[in-house]
Amino acid sequence: MTSIPPVFRYTLYGAAGSGSVAVEATLDLVGAPYDLIDIPTFESDAQRERMAAINPMRQIPALVLPGGELLTESAAILMWLADRHPEAKLCPAIDDAARAQYLRWMVFLPAAIYPMYWVRDVPSRLAEGADAERVIRQRTIERIAECWRAMEAQVRPGRYILGDTLTVLDLYVAVVSRWSPGRERFAREAPRLAEVVARVDADPRLTDLWARRFPSGT
Repeated sequence: MTSIPPVFRYTLYGAAGSGSVAVEATLDLVGAPYDLIDIPTFESDAQRERMAAINPMRQIPALVLPGGELLTESAAILMWLADRHPEAKLCPAIDDAARAQYLRWMVFLPAAIYPMYWVRDVPSRLAEGADAERVIRQRTIERIAECWRAMEAQVRPGRYILGDTLTVLDLYVAVVSRWSPGRERFAREAPRLAEVVARVDADPRLTDLWARRFPSGT
């Protein structure tokens, strides 16, 4: 009797408009089957508590690997998937000259930019009163813009950020750049990066995903 091989599937916990969309894009490009469970943790405490059963940090994205292991943190998920599926060529190989800068900027996004959203989305976590919260929102926006300027000044994009090959770094930036202060400000601060994300937006393999998961277009 011929044995039937098991079907290996990922399970992704995420939400439209969130960092999980970069993971969805990666899974689509590598051709990996996955189940998507939407838990928009930014909408309510109830959704965050729902997510707590999966990730004690109450955050998305979270990826359950085919063997049942849980992987969290968007950068870690993207880098793991790119390494796990080398045939998709979504990251520089370990001996590629571009590998160092790939790692640098993949970590830069969650280290420098992501934390600003944890603060600005709920300023009362760090301040009390409408005036203080208003200052936090404004200063976090300026910090995000400063980070995009810093990245723009230190990369030399080709068709994509690391050259002429699409990587998960491009997918990551294409998602994060849609958040506040928005694509218009992003293009002013980082015009060369804006050209790259426009190219990623237009990739025919992903246009349906962007339209579905960022229905407002931003």
